[in-house]
Amino acid sequence: MSDTETPLEADLNAYVDNQLDLESRLRIEDHLARNPELAARVMADLGVRTTLKLAMRSLDESAARPETRDAARRLSAGLEGRQTFVAARRVAAILILVSAGWIANNALNPFGPNAVNASTHPPSFVEQAVEAHKTAELRLSMPSQAATGQYDPDGIRAATAIVMPDLPNDWTVKDVEIFPSDFGPSVETSITTGKGERISLFAVRPGHFAVDAVQATALTDAEAAWWQIGEVAYAVVSAERGAKLMEKAETLKSTLY
Repeated sequence: MSDTETPLEADLNAYVDNQLDLESRLRIEDHLARNPELAARVMADLGVRTTLKLAMRSLDESAARPETRDAARRLSAGLEGRQTFVAARRVAAILILVSAGWIANNALNPFGPNAVNASTHPPSFVEQAVEAHKTAELRLSMPSQAATGQYDPDGIRAATAIVMPDLPNDWTVKDVEIFPSDFGPSVETSITTGKGERISLFAVRPGHFAVDAVQATALTDAEAAWWQIGEVAYAVVSAERGAKLMEKAETLKSTLY
């Protein structure tokens, strides 16, 4: 598809199935960013895809009867055919989960907020986000290091293929930096909120596809809240305790699609 034409249903299906090259994915994401209703439908489709994966994983790990597991696998394989409606896939996913005795709110509502789970080790990109936050704080403390307060989501997306969220009007950007990572550039944005809190917004391609709800953790020297949409993961980090990062993360996430 060209830069200006509307993506076909086949293009959207290929996007959901992670079958497009980076340039094509960027064009799809740009179109979705300008069409919220279509973006919501695609994100729901992504959520169903993740639900099916979670269901299959649970079936593999459970003591379900062999015929139940086989039927679930056949159903999941059939659902990979992109002619099936999204609603039918969601119903099928729910039936799989019911048959396995494994219905969980997080699986059926992948976009809802999660409670802080201190026992869950955060993904590696959260550690990268914390390190980027520390580096940005150090940079801001050095007069010799010129900082830029210009936050340009369009420019960042064009340069890195990372879609950045819109920021609340009372937040002030202190600096924007690009860091290297294993799967391409990452983006570190240093921010002061309307209440004077110093936080960082970190975005990176972690190298895998997922749709994860907002989660949070308290580390030794920082707090972080993170989520992932498709191939891009995000984290909000602060060294200040009680910064209510879960709320801030939900606010930022809601602006993406």
